Amino acid sequence: MIRGIRGAITVERNEANEIVDATETLLREMIRANDVAASDVSFVLISVTEDITATFPAQALRRLEGWTYVPVMCMREIPVPNSLPRCIRVMMTVHTTKKQEEISHVYLRDAVVLRPDLSLTKKTEM
Repeated sequence: MIRGIRGAITVERNEANEIVDATETLLREMIRANDVAASDVSFVLISVTEDITATFPAQALRRLEGWTYVPVMCMREIPVPNSLPRCIRVMMTVHTTKKQEEISHVYLRDAVVLRPDLSLTKKTEM
């Protein structure tokens, strides 16, 4: 079965190193929490709010050993008034035997407010 794993993280500044480092942190936690192997991933979509322009956060995926051939694409979020600023969101599509309710979605830093009901932080009291 193909399932989506969601995740989000915020950054303090629109700086390339911070954006890529934060994205890597998020990706690693999504992978760890769901026991994901690169070979089981169909693709990864990464979106950013319009205040993140310093670099492509997809660069973080290339830092992960074994993830060279996983397709990844970056895009911009819809600029909704009063939405969470400096936010990076990830949708990872994976082949898994897990049921939807067994997927651990990962929301870190200020992004926990986006889906506190699904947040890994809430599930595990991190």
